[in-house]
Amino acid sequence: MATLRGSLALAFLFAGLQSFAQEDKLGNWLMYFGTNRLSDELSIHSEVQYRNHEVAPGTIEQLLLRTGLNYHLMDGLILTGGYGYIASHVYESEQKEPESKEHRIFQQLILTNKYDRVKFEHRYRVEQRWVNDDYRNRLRYRLMVFVPLNKPTISPGTLFLGVYDEIFMNTKQVFFDRNRLYGALGYQFSKTTQAQIGYLRQNVNDFGKHHIQFAIVFNPDLRNLSE
Repeated sequence: MATLRGSLALAFLFAGLQSFAQEDKLGNWLMYFGTNRLSDELSIHSEVQYRNHEVAPGTIEQLLLRTGLNYHLMDGLILTGGYGYIASHVYESEQKEPESKEHRIFQQLILTNKYDRVKFEHRYRVEQRWVNDDYRNRLRYRLMVFVPLNKPTISPGTLFLGVYDEIFMNTKQVFFDRNRLYGALGYQFSKTTQAQIGYLRQNVNDFGKHHIQFAIVFNPDLRNLSE
C-alpha cells in the first residue's frame, strides 16, 4: 500500500510538467517561513513573501503576510487556522498604492509520511477570500517531496531537494484557478534553520510565468523559555 501511495503521489506531482503556457516572463519571490513551537500541541505559523514582477527586487507584484495557529494532532498531522493579507500591484503602474487588497481566512491540514529516504507532505487548504469588494472561496492541494542528498534524513548539514506541485480550485466562476510547479535545492544549517533556492512555474488558465525563489525557514522551539 505504501509503495502504491508513493507511486501515485509522484505521478500526480510531475503531472504539472505537462501544463506550460506561452508567457516567458521571469520574476522573483523572496520568502520567510516560521513555525514557532509553543507547546507539544501548539505552534504559531509566520510567513512573509515579497513577490516581484522582475528578477531584480523593487518591481513589487505582491506583498503577502500570513499567520496561523497550528494544532499538532500527532506526529505527521497538523491542523491550522489562520489569516492572510495580500496586496497586489499592477506591473509598471504609476499608482503607489496596491490595486488589489485581499483579506483571507484559511483552514488547512498537513499530512506527512515517509517512504525510505523520501518525505511526502500533503497540504489541504480551504480559503475564504475578500478581494477588494468581492468575496470568493478557493480550495488548494499541494504535494511536496523532500529528498536528502548527502544524509539519510534532513538534519543539520544536509543538502536536499524539494519539489512540489499545487493545484488551485474555485467554487464558482472558473473552477481550475492555477497550477504551481516548484523545484529547489535546500540546505539545513541547524535544527531550526534552513534555506532554499528554487524555480517556480505558475500557470493561470492560459497565462504562465517563471519565478526564481529564495526562502529562509526558521522554526524556533519556545517550549523551554518558561522553565
